[in-house]
Amino acid sequence: MEEPDLAQLHHDLVEQLRRKQLLTDTGVEMAFSAVPRHLFLPQFDPREVYQDRALTLKTGSSGATLSSASQPTMMAIMLQQLDLRAGMNVLEVGAASGYNAALIKHIVGDGGRVTTIEIDRDLAKQARENLRSAGYPDVLVVNRDAAEGFDGLAQYDRIIATAGVWDVPASWLCRLHKDGKLITPIWLDGVQVSAAFALQGDGAWLSSDNRPCAFVYLQGSAAGPRLSAKVGSSSLEVLADDVDKIDTAGLHLLLSQDREIHRLAAKLRPEDFWFGFQLYLMLNEPRRYVFAVYAIPEGLQAYGMDGSGILLFTPASAAFTPYEGEGVVYTFGSTAAFMKMQSLFDEWQGLQESILDRLRLRLIPKSLGKSHSEPGKLYLRKDHNLQVWLE
Repeated sequence: MEEPDLAQLHHDLVEQLRRKQLLTDTGVEMAFSAVPRHLFLPQFDPREVYQDRALTLKTGSSGATLSSASQPTMMAIMLQQLDLRAGMNVLEVGAASGYNAALIKHIVGDGGRVTTIEIDRDLAKQARENLRSAGYPDVLVVNRDAAEGFDGLAQYDRIIATAGVWDVPASWLCRLHKDGKLITPIWLDGVQVSAAFALQGDGAWLSSDNRPCAFVYLQGSAAGPRLSAKVGSSSLEVLADDVDKIDTAGLHLLLSQDREIHRLAAKLRPEDFWFGFQLYLMLNEPRRYVFAVYAIPEGLQAYGMDGSGILLFTPASAAFTPYEGEGVVYTFGSTAAFMKMQSLFDEWQGLQESILDRLRLRLIPKSLGKSHSEPGKLYLRKDHNLQVWLE
């Protein structure tokens, strides 16, 4: 087989990001153009490396992904959320291959400082070697649990996490300058968004820039509770904040009934779910109903379904709509859940504004208390209460 043209593959990936209008920040564009991705992923074929997709770096005993090299599209989005400047001091949580740390270092320049923390010893060692061989030996790679912090005297201009968090550890926020930013994927009822938090005058942290994403769970002492559960002995998995409160045995009995197929009033693309409908449904979860995300591993089926999507259910009715189903809804029990989903779908379609542009997240330190008069939903987490609403 002919050897790939590495420079051309690199150029083509950057051009793809440009066409998607993801390189509007000059510093981010220059970093992607200057730092070759294949130097950080030598175990992969370069043709794979320069595709716009995530690559698995490590799996657990069950086969679940523990670490991955993030999709370049998502990396570009988060780096632009980070709003980096030359000379900044940046902390990254999750070194993985070291590629993202190299991009950050290229942007902050010789006067800037980059520290990246990796909990996995083997990955930390490999990231350190990758960074050195790629010409970024001054990026500091630390092998430890990020929730325990690092360098207690350090104050960072920016912190970025590349793993999904259930709650932001207080140890991260106390290391940010008062005008700093934290970019992190955060879980909301099985949905993840990359949030850009900044400190407010009342001591809370607000994010007005939230982008749909999908990252592996943060590992270590801040990993958070279990967010997923299997239904019966099937391959169906449901993901939600209060997954322990879901009666999976009762749900199995409901799904063992005959299935009916319905359709929402209009076709949906996967991005319609990610950027709008599932967020609206999540934030307007009706009383006595449970909203969740579901997933069935590729190549398998459960209860006559496959793939992944969102569901709304009660003990007597369940409605599943897959991301790739163009608005198909699988209904079990009565049609009540489907009718409720259709009603909320109609409301969402009637909105003129983008849901994503109106989405707001507010991290409220436990010391500030909580207010039931606040809009949206309030998630009770370890160090914070997380308020989520539409502006």
